[in-house]
Amino acid sequence: MNKTYLKLSLDLDFVLIAITASLKDYVLCHKVNTSLNFDFEKIDDHEVYFNIDENPLAFSKYYFFVEQGEIEYYIINNRNAEGFLIPEMNKVDFFMIIHQYIDKEDLNFILAGLNKLADIQVAAQIDPRKLRSRENLVM
Repeated sequence: MNKTYLKLSLDLDFVLIAITASLKDYVLCHKVNTSLNFDFEKIDDHEVYFNIDENPLAFSKYYFFVEQGEIEYYIINNRNAEGFLIPEMNKVDFFMIIHQYIDKEDLNFILAGLNKLADIQVAAQIDPRKLRSRENLVM
């Protein structure tokens, strides 16, 4: 008997920035909006099912869209009262996800701007393919 296998691959074609900051999510977004001229707005929470039998865990999510280049920016909280979005990155408070192409100059501008904010301890680009829980970031 022949067996057929279904191979799934995740679309991890995005830039991922890990942000460590002891701020509320809305305060972080306000600071990013004012310092980097972004316009993040709160949208529906990012829900992740860790167990099929249980309700999903919800993580706050903010969105900003740039028409020129059709770039989508998201800021997602890494923690809530019940756990972490990416458990292996438990020191990280937020993730910024950038969908669509962004050149190195723009990425460096964003990273430098984030790291200049007094309330952000560190903001660094990480490779989502190296995360065990990377599927939790797929939107």
